[in-house]
Amino acid sequence: MDVRHFERITAFIEERLTPLFAEETGSENGFGMDDTSRALRALRNAVLEASAVKGLLEKRPTAEPAVRRVIDQAVEQHWDVLRGVARQWEDHPDFVREFKRHAWELDTAPAAVPAAG
Repeated sequence: MDVRHFERITAFIEERLTPLFAEETGSENGFGMDDTSRALRALRNAVLEASAVKGLLEKRPTAEPAVRRVIDQAVEQHWDVLRGVARQWEDHPDFVREFKRHAWELDTAPAAVPAAG
């Protein structure tokens, strides 16, 4: 698993969430004190927190075995959070099979590099 997996799933989720902050939703652009705005902020914060694994993944190769196990557990936990959120849009045309996979399955499947367009 590498940071590109997290970047791809986070971008997918952000593309789904960002339109919900629009004024047309009645949520005061997500920054009001109504329940919809609060829920949107909470979800976005959870996604952003779960996607912040770059530093962990960078330290993993040189970490001692005990620390590496903790890093692996943390990365798996963060991936599971993002995977659970992304799967709410499993029927979306931009959803990719990678988002359904468990962290340990991604260890053998490097993230695809998007084609230059």
